[in-house]
Amino acid sequence: MPCFKNAQAVNEVSVWDRAFHYGDGCFTTARLRGGAIELHDRHLARLHNANERLYLHADLSLIQQTLELIQQHPDASGTLKIIISRGEGQRGYSLPEHPADVWAFYYPKPAEDFSYELIQCGVLQQAIGLSMPDLTGLKSLNRLEQVMLKREADLNGWPEALAADVQGAVAEGVSSNCFIRINNAWITPELRYNGVHGVMRAEILSRMQAQGIACTQRRVDLNEIADFQSLFFCNALSPMKIASSLNGAPLAVQPCTELFHLLQLNQIR
Repeated sequence: MPCFKNAQAVNEVSVWDRAFHYGDGCFTTARLRGGAIELHDRHLARLHNANERLYLHADLSLIQQTLELIQQHPDASGTLKIIISRGEGQRGYSLPEHPADVWAFYYPKPAEDFSYELIQCGVLQQAIGLSMPDLTGLKSLNRLEQVMLKREADLNGWPEALAADVQGAVAEGVSSNCFIRINNAWITPELRYNGVHGVMRAEILSRMQAQGIACTQRRVDLNEIADFQSLFFCNALSPMKIASSLNGAPLAVQPCTELFHLLQLNQIR
């Protein structure tokens, strides 16, 4: 697994790095095909947004320099995780003055087209919190909630699961956003107080709008789960994981597969 820091190959991390001490930074995980990042503009927009809102001052041109190094590998396809860390700093929460570091972890894998998956899932008992307003939607390095949610999902044998917040609103999956069908209409949780504004979620919403398919972004309460007709999860590595059942109750798969083909989600570039 090649690793790069500021466009230089490295194999170690400083014990003083604030990513280790405080989770001080952000990240994005992307699919790589032939040395190119799929959904490139959405991933870069996410990092630019977080870079500005978190006062990281990272030089994001280092991402392209890193890609040029990765392109020297055979095929240069797989998964690329880009981490922006505040870098080394003094003890305490005060921000260091230097620009943040740009890390990239490359996991080689032969390129393949996207497809959908069928899974069984459920609703998690643990609730997620409400975010500090300035952090809402960001994919920060602080993922302890997701670690705990994933443990519960694994114990239930669910590859993905629905998570609600402390106010009883459905938010997202453990590592995915979600789309829900109720009364023959598509809905995705509004993510006003928590959750990650995912790049695949944005891509799907854009393609639905282009096709004239309505999708409402609103609060979805836990008491509406009985009304769910269909459900799927999405993230940058998987455009559609279709729930064939939720808490053991069957869900309709066909509306999801029809949407997959209509939006041409097997073609993500």
